[in-house]
Amino acid sequence: ALVDGAIVGELGPEGEPRLDVILRAVREDGARIDDPDAIRSAPVAAPNGAVVPFGVLADLREELGPTTIRRIERRRALTLTVSPPDEIPLETALSRIEGDIITPLRAEGAIPSDVTVSYTGTAGDLELAKGQFANVLLLALIISYLLMAALFEDFLAPIVVLVTLPLAAAGGVGALRLVDVALTPQPLDLMTALGFLILIGVVVNNAILVVDGALARLREGDDLDQAVRAAVEGRVRPILMTTTTSLAGLMPMVLLPGSGSELYRGVGAVVLGGLTLSTVLTLFVVPSFFALVWRLRRAVFGRVAAPEPSAAE
Repeated sequence: ALVDGAIVGELGPEGEPRLDVILRAVREDGARIDDPDAIRSAPVAAPNGAVVPFGVLADLREELGPTTIRRIERRRALTLTVSPPDEIPLETALSRIEGDIITPLRAEGAIPSDVTVSYTGTAGDLELAKGQFANVLLLALIISYLLMAALFEDFLAPIVVLVTLPLAAAGGVGALRLVDVALTPQPLDLMTALGFLILIGVVVNNAILVVDGALARLREGDDLDQAVRAAVEGRVRPILMTTTTSLAGLMPMVLLPGSGSELYRGVGAVVLGGLTLSTVLTLFVVPSFFALVWRLRRAVFGRVAAPEPSAAE
Protein backbone atom coordinates (compact mmCIF):
# COMPACT_ATOMS: atom_id res chain seq x y z
CA ALA A 1 0.00 0.00 0.00
CA LEU A 2 2.92 2.36 0.63
CA VAL A 3 4.44 2.05 -2.83
CA ASP A 4 2.34 0.41 -5.54
CA GLY A 5 -0.87 0.15 -3.60
CA ALA A 6 -3.01 -2.83 -2.64
CA ILE A 7 -6.23 -4.00 -4.29
CA VAL A 8 -8.92 -3.97 -1.63
CA GLY A 9 -12.02 -4.48 -3.76
CA GLU A 10 -13.82 -4.00 -7.08
CA LEU A 11 -16.25 -1.37 -8.29
CA GLY A 12 -18.88 -1.77 -10.98
CA PRO A 13 -22.24 -3.42 -11.77
CA GLU A 14 -22.56 -7.20 -11.95
CA GLY A 15 -22.01 -8.75 -15.36
CA GLU A 16 -19.90 -5.86 -16.67
CA PRO A 17 -16.15 -5.13 -16.51
CA ARG A 18 -15.28 -3.93 -13.03
CA LEU A 19 -12.60 -1.56 -11.79
CA ASP A 20 -10.11 -2.42 -9.06
CA VAL A 21 -10.23 -0.34 -5.89
CA ILE A 22 -6.61 0.34 -4.92
CA LEU A 23 -5.53 1.59 -1.50
CA ARG A 24 -2.30 3.59 -1.72
CA ALA A 25 -0.53 5.75 0.86
CA VAL A 26 0.41 9.27 -0.26
CA ARG A 27 2.28 12.22 1.16
CA GLU A 28 0.56 15.14 2.81
CA ASP A 29 0.69 16.99 -0.51
CA GLY A 30 -0.97 14.04 -2.30
CA ALA A 31 2.18 12.83 -4.10
CA ARG A 32 3.06 9.14 -4.23
CA ILE A 33 5.64 7.78 -1.80
CA ASP A 34 8.57 6.67 -3.96
CA ASP A 35 11.54 7.96 -1.94
CA PRO A 36 13.38 5.23 0.09
CA ASP A 37 13.92 7.67 2.99
CA ALA A 38 10.20 8.39 3.09
CA ILE A 39 9.50 4.65 3.21
CA ARG A 40 11.94 4.23 6.11
CA SER A 41 10.20 6.97 8.08
CA ALA A 42 6.68 5.76 7.31
CA PRO A 43 4.83 5.05 10.58
CA VAL A 44 3.82 1.46 11.24
CA ALA A 45 1.64 0.26 14.11
CA ALA A 46 3.34 -2.43 16.20
CA PRO A 47 1.39 -5.29 17.89
CA ASN A 48 1.79 -3.58 21.31
CA GLY A 49 0.04 -0.47 20.02
CA ALA A 50 3.16 1.63 19.60
CA VAL A 51 3.83 3.47 16.34
CA VAL A 52 7.39 3.03 15.04
CA PRO A 53 9.14 3.99 11.78
CA PHE A 54 9.21 1.26 9.13
CA GLY A 55 13.03 1.50 9.01
CA VAL A 56 13.19 0.10 12.56
CA LEU A 57 11.41 -3.10 11.52
CA ALA A 58 13.17 -3.74 8.19
CA ASP A 59 16.56 -3.15 6.62
CA LEU A 60 16.02 -1.35 3.31
CA ARG A 61 18.76 -1.57 0.65
CA GLU A 62 18.77 -0.50 -2.97
CA GLU A 63 19.70 -3.41 -5.28
CA LEU A 64 19.10 -4.46 -8.87
CA GLY A 65 16.83 -7.47 -9.32
CA PRO A 66 13.75 -8.82 -11.05
CA THR A 67 10.36 -7.47 -10.11
CA THR A 68 9.07 -11.06 -9.86
CA ILE A 69 10.77 -14.42 -9.35
CA ARG A 70 9.54 -17.36 -11.45
CA ARG A 71 10.54 -20.96 -10.87
CA ILE A 72 10.32 -23.98 -13.18
CA GLU A 73 10.90 -27.33 -11.48
CA ARG A 74 12.13 -25.46 -8.37
CA ARG A 75 14.80 -23.58 -10.34
CA ARG A 76 14.76 -19.86 -10.98
CA ALA A 77 13.64 -19.10 -14.52
CA LEU A 78 13.79 -16.04 -16.74
CA THR A 79 11.48 -15.96 -19.77
CA LEU A 80 12.24 -14.01 -22.94
CA THR A 81 9.59 -13.80 -25.66
CA VAL A 82 10.84 -13.60 -29.26
CA SER A 83 8.54 -13.11 -32.25
CA PRO A 84 10.51 -13.44 -35.53
CA PRO A 85 9.29 -11.58 -38.63
CA ASP A 86 6.92 -13.41 -40.94
CA GLU A 87 9.51 -13.62 -43.73
CA ILE A 88 12.03 -15.49 -41.53
CA PRO A 89 11.34 -19.21 -40.97
CA LEU A 90 11.26 -20.33 -37.36
CA GLU A 91 14.18 -22.71 -37.91
CA THR A 92 16.32 -19.84 -39.25
CA ALA A 93 15.37 -17.63 -36.31
CA LEU A 94 16.36 -20.33 -33.83
CA SER A 95 19.66 -20.84 -35.62
CA ARG A 96 20.44 -17.13 -35.45
CA ILE A 97 19.52 -16.90 -31.78
CA GLU A 98 21.74 -19.87 -30.97
CA GLY A 99 24.69 -18.76 -33.10
CA ASP A 100 24.60 -14.97 -32.69
CA ILE A 101 23.39 -14.59 -29.11
CA ILE A 102 23.55 -17.67 -26.90
CA THR A 103 26.90 -19.08 -28.07
CA PRO A 104 28.80 -15.73 -27.81
CA LEU A 105 27.29 -15.02 -24.39
CA ARG A 106 28.39 -18.44 -23.14
CA ALA A 107 31.88 -17.87 -24.55
CA GLU A 108 32.11 -14.53 -22.74
CA GLY A 109 30.86 -16.06 -19.49
CA ALA A 110 27.75 -13.89 -19.43
CA ILE A 111 25.67 -17.08 -19.32
CA PRO A 112 27.16 -19.36 -16.62
CA SER A 113 27.72 -23.02 -17.39
CA ASP A 114 25.07 -24.08 -14.86
CA VAL A 115 22.38 -22.03 -16.62
CA THR A 116 20.18 -24.03 -19.00
CA VAL A 117 18.67 -22.39 -22.08
CA SER A 118 15.55 -24.14 -23.36
CA TYR A 119 12.85 -23.31 -25.89
CA THR A 120 9.11 -23.41 -25.27
CA GLY A 121 6.03 -22.69 -27.33
CA THR A 122 6.29 -23.25 -31.07
CA ALA A 123 10.08 -23.38 -30.88
CA GLY A 124 9.89 -26.07 -28.19
CA ASP A 125 7.53 -28.14 -30.31
CA LEU A 126 9.96 -27.82 -33.23
CA GLU A 127 12.90 -28.99 -31.11
CA LEU A 128 10.85 -31.96 -29.87
CA ALA A 129 9.92 -32.92 -33.43
CA LYS A 130 13.57 -32.72 -34.50
CA GLY A 131 14.56 -35.01 -31.66
CA GLN A 132 11.99 -37.61 -32.72
CA PHE A 133 12.71 -37.41 -36.44
CA ALA A 134 15.42 -40.09 -36.36
CA ASN A 135 12.97 -42.56 -34.79
CA VAL A 136 10.37 -41.72 -37.45
CA LEU A 137 12.93 -42.28 -40.20
CA LEU A 138 13.94 -45.64 -38.77
CA LEU A 139 10.30 -46.69 -38.43
CA ALA A 140 9.66 -45.76 -42.07
CA LEU A 141 12.59 -47.94 -43.16
CA ILE A 142 11.35 -50.91 -41.13
CA ILE A 143 7.80 -50.60 -42.45
CA SER A 144 9.03 -50.31 -46.04
CA TYR A 145 11.20 -53.40 -45.66
CA LEU A 146 8.42 -55.48 -44.12
CA LEU A 147 5.91 -54.46 -46.79
CA MET A 148 8.29 -55.36 -49.61
CA ALA A 149 9.24 -58.63 -47.92
CA ALA A 150 5.56 -59.55 -47.79
CA LEU A 151 4.96 -58.59 -51.42
CA PHE A 152 8.08 -60.32 -52.77
CA GLU A 153 7.70 -63.22 -50.30
CA ASP A 154 11.46 -62.98 -49.89
CA PHE A 155 13.74 -61.34 -47.33
CA LEU A 156 16.69 -60.56 -49.62
CA ALA A 157 14.88 -58.85 -52.49
CA PRO A 158 13.85 -55.83 -50.32
CA ILE A 159 17.51 -55.30 -49.40
CA VAL A 160 18.29 -54.88 -53.10
CA VAL A 161 15.52 -52.30 -53.36
CA LEU A 162 16.66 -50.37 -50.28
CA VAL A 163 20.15 -49.92 -51.75
CA THR A 164 18.64 -47.00 -53.68
CA LEU A 165 18.12 -45.00 -50.48
CA PRO A 166 21.80 -44.03 -49.95
CA LEU A 167 21.92 -42.96 -53.59
CA ALA A 168 18.81 -40.84 -53.12
CA ALA A 169 20.19 -39.30 -49.91
CA ALA A 170 23.40 -38.32 -51.73
CA GLY A 171 21.37 -36.72 -54.50
CA GLY A 172 19.22 -34.84 -52.00
CA VAL A 173 22.24 -33.44 -50.15
CA GLY A 174 23.86 -32.44 -53.45
CA ALA A 175 20.73 -30.66 -54.67
CA LEU A 176 20.37 -28.88 -51.34
CA ARG A 177 23.95 -27.68 -51.60
CA LEU A 178 23.38 -26.50 -55.17
CA VAL A 179 20.31 -24.50 -54.15
CA ASP A 180 22.26 -23.00 -51.25
CA VAL A 181 25.04 -21.82 -53.58
CA ALA A 182 23.14 -20.90 -56.74
CA LEU A 183 19.74 -19.63 -55.54
CA THR A 184 19.39 -18.76 -51.87
CA PRO A 185 20.76 -19.97 -48.51
CA GLN A 186 18.82 -23.08 -47.60
CA PRO A 187 19.21 -24.45 -44.05
CA LEU A 188 18.72 -28.10 -43.19
CA ASP A 189 15.55 -27.46 -41.20
CA LEU A 190 12.72 -29.79 -40.29
CA MET A 191 10.81 -29.16 -43.53
CA THR A 192 13.93 -30.00 -45.53
CA ALA A 193 14.50 -33.15 -43.48
CA LEU A 194 10.94 -34.13 -44.31
CA GLY A 195 12.09 -34.42 -47.92
CA PHE A 196 14.40 -37.31 -46.99
CA LEU A 197 11.44 -39.06 -45.37
CA ILE A 198 9.44 -38.61 -48.58
CA LEU A 199 12.31 -40.12 -50.58
CA ILE A 200 11.90 -43.43 -48.73
CA GLY A 201 8.49 -43.92 -50.29
CA VAL A 202 9.33 -42.48 -53.71
CA VAL A 203 12.71 -43.71 -54.92
CA VAL A 204 12.06 -47.38 -54.12
CA ASN A 205 9.38 -47.55 -56.81
CA ASN A 206 11.86 -47.71 -59.68
CA ALA A 207 13.93 -50.39 -57.96
CA ILE A 208 10.78 -52.41 -57.23
CA LEU A 209 9.99 -52.47 -60.96
CA VAL A 210 13.46 -53.79 -61.81
CA VAL A 211 13.56 -56.40 -59.03
CA ASP A 212 10.01 -57.58 -59.71
CA GLY A 213 10.80 -57.92 -63.41
CA ALA A 214 13.95 -59.93 -62.70
CA LEU A 215 12.10 -62.26 -60.33
CA ALA A 216 9.36 -62.78 -62.92
CA ARG A 217 11.96 -63.76 -65.52
CA LEU A 218 13.63 -66.16 -63.09
CA ARG A 219 10.29 -67.83 -62.43
CA GLU A 220 9.92 -68.33 -66.19
CA GLY A 221 13.21 -70.21 -66.29
CA ASP A 222 15.63 -67.58 -67.60
CA ASP A 223 19.17 -67.60 -66.27
CA LEU A 224 20.26 -64.82 -63.92
CA ASP A 225 22.06 -62.56 -66.40
CA GLN A 226 19.31 -62.85 -68.99
CA ALA A 227 16.61 -62.18 -66.37
CA VAL A 228 18.34 -59.05 -65.08
CA ARG A 229 18.99 -57.70 -68.58
CA ALA A 230 15.41 -58.31 -69.68
CA ALA A 231 14.05 -56.67 -66.51
CA VAL A 232 16.03 -53.49 -67.13
CA GLU A 233 15.16 -53.36 -70.82
CA GLY A 234 11.47 -53.93 -70.16
CA ARG A 235 11.12 -51.42 -67.29
CA VAL A 236 13.45 -48.61 -68.34
CA ARG A 237 10.80 -46.76 -70.37
CA PRO A 238 8.09 -46.58 -67.64
CA ILE A 239 10.78 -45.67 -65.11
CA LEU A 240 12.01 -42.74 -67.19
CA MET A 241 8.48 -41.59 -68.02
CA THR A 242 7.24 -41.53 -64.41
CA THR A 243 10.45 -39.92 -63.18
CA THR A 244 10.31 -37.20 -65.83
CA THR A 245 6.75 -36.22 -64.92
CA SER A 246 7.66 -36.15 -61.22
CA LEU A 247 10.70 -33.95 -61.85
CA ALA A 248 8.65 -31.58 -64.00
CA GLY A 249 6.19 -31.15 -61.14
CA LEU A 250 8.96 -30.47 -58.62
CA MET A 251 10.86 -27.88 -60.67
CA PRO A 252 8.49 -24.94 -59.96
CA MET A 253 8.65 -25.65 -56.23
CA VAL A 254 12.42 -25.27 -56.29
CA LEU A 255 12.98 -22.52 -58.85
CA LEU A 256 10.00 -20.16 -58.72
CA PRO A 257 9.96 -17.42 -56.04
CA GLY A 258 6.84 -16.41 -54.19
CA SER A 259 5.11 -16.32 -50.85
CA GLY A 260 6.00 -19.39 -48.81
CA SER A 261 8.60 -20.62 -51.30
CA GLU A 262 11.33 -20.50 -48.65
CA LEU A 263 9.39 -23.08 -46.63
CA TYR A 264 8.98 -25.67 -49.38
CA ARG A 265 12.07 -25.06 -51.52
CA GLY A 266 14.16 -27.35 -49.32
CA VAL A 267 11.66 -30.22 -49.57
CA GLY A 268 11.46 -29.84 -53.34
CA ALA A 269 15.24 -29.69 -53.73
CA VAL A 270 15.81 -32.84 -51.68
CA VAL A 271 13.16 -34.87 -53.52
CA LEU A 272 14.25 -33.49 -56.91
CA GLY A 273 17.93 -34.27 -56.41
CA GLY A 274 17.35 -37.61 -54.72
CA LEU A 275 14.92 -38.81 -57.38
CA THR A 276 17.20 -37.71 -60.23
CA LEU A 277 20.37 -39.38 -58.96
CA SER A 278 18.64 -42.53 -57.76
CA THR A 279 16.84 -42.99 -61.09
CA VAL A 280 20.05 -42.74 -63.09
CA LEU A 281 22.01 -45.04 -60.80
CA THR A 282 19.12 -47.45 -60.22
CA LEU A 283 19.40 -48.67 -63.80
CA PHE A 284 23.02 -49.65 -63.13
CA VAL A 285 23.42 -50.30 -59.39
CA VAL A 286 20.23 -52.25 -58.68
CA PRO A 287 20.68 -54.85 -61.47
CA SER A 288 24.33 -55.39 -60.52
CA PHE A 289 23.55 -55.66 -56.83
CA PHE A 290 20.62 -57.99 -57.52
CA ALA A 291 22.87 -60.31 -59.54
CA LEU A 292 25.52 -60.22 -56.80
CA VAL A 293 23.05 -61.01 -54.01
CA TRP A 294 21.43 -63.80 -56.01
CA ARG A 295 24.80 -65.42 -56.79
CA LEU A 296 25.81 -65.24 -53.13
CA ARG A 297 22.48 -66.74 -52.19
CA ARG A 298 23.02 -69.64 -54.56
CA ALA A 299 26.56 -70.13 -53.28
CA VAL A 300 25.38 -70.33 -49.67
CA PHE A 301 22.04 -72.11 -49.99
CA GLY A 302 22.42 -73.84 -53.34
CA ARG A 303 20.16 -73.24 -56.32
CA VAL A 304 17.11 -71.38 -55.01
CA ALA A 305 14.03 -70.81 -57.11
CA ALA A 306 12.58 -67.34 -57.35
CA PRO A 307 9.71 -66.76 -54.91
CA GLU A 308 6.28 -67.39 -56.36
CA PRO A 309 4.02 -64.35 -56.74
CA SER A 310 1.46 -63.83 -54.01
CA ALA A 311 -2.26 -64.35 -54.56
CA ALA A 312 -2.75 -60.58 -54.66
CA GLU A 313 -0.52 -60.41 -57.73
